[in-house]
Amino acid sequence: MNIAVCIKQVPDTEARLRVAKDRRWLDDEDLRYVINESDEHAIEEALQIAEKTGGEVVVFSLGPDRVKESLRKALALGAARAVHLCDDAYQGGDATATARALAAAIQKEEVGLVLTGSQSDDVGYGSTASILAGMLGWPQAWLVMGVELEDGFQSAKVTREMESGMNEIFRLQLPAVIEVQAGINHPRYASLKGIMKAKRKPMATPSPDELSLDPSTLGADGSRIEIVDIAFPDTGEGAEMFEGDPATVAKALVEKLRNDARVL
Repeated sequence: MNIAVCIKQVPDTEARLRVAKDRRWLDDEDLRYVINESDEHAIEEALQIAEKTGGEVVVFSLGPDRVKESLRKALALGAARAVHLCDDAYQGGDATATARALAAAIQKEEVGLVLTGSQSDDVGYGSTASILAGMLGWPQAWLVMGVELEDGFQSAKVTREMESGMNEIFRLQLPAVIEVQAGINHPRYASLKGIMKAKRKPMATPSPDELSLDPSTLGADGSRIEIVDIAFPDTGEGAEMFEGDPATVAKALVEKLRNDARVL
């Protein structure tokens, strides 16, 4: 079975972030970018499934030229091919515009499963894969912690993480879109041999015309959501420190929450 994996390149969560002058996004000068954490787990899950089924993994991403670095890493890990949606028309879109472009690119491939991370580490909407599934007309599952193919790869038994430590298990008919949680597996490291092979693996860069897409439906022009301002949270004042042994501090905190904050 061939598997598509959609990944996103995001700012390193350990980097020191600065707001851009126009306050529309981050200042990316000298900013380090990495593969979104849960997307790395999606790559690993896809590679494991492909190894069991004899298929190949095709990795997709949308973004500027720097995204090639993340795609090359995915190729070094074992993906067979990459598709980079780097045309200017694709850039700056919301989840709907991004999903529209990814869906058109995926439909050019013969894949039986699409894997993504559960949400991105930057904007964190967690909706792109859901919209992608709708555009493909495929069933979809979110917050997945286990995938097992059944019925000759015609369906998948999926374990979802629920609230209160509970899991939900159900079956999806394939093809489907599955959003995996970070922690579903242990992502592998790229070997030197894999890094060298990645340089020779194909990376397609289809234009909107090649995907039969109207540029006005893509990127910022095709978006329904616009980020108008971002800022760091205001620092608070007036913190109250409790002193004493743990029992005394706990009692004082409970009284404060009950009488002042009125949350108990």
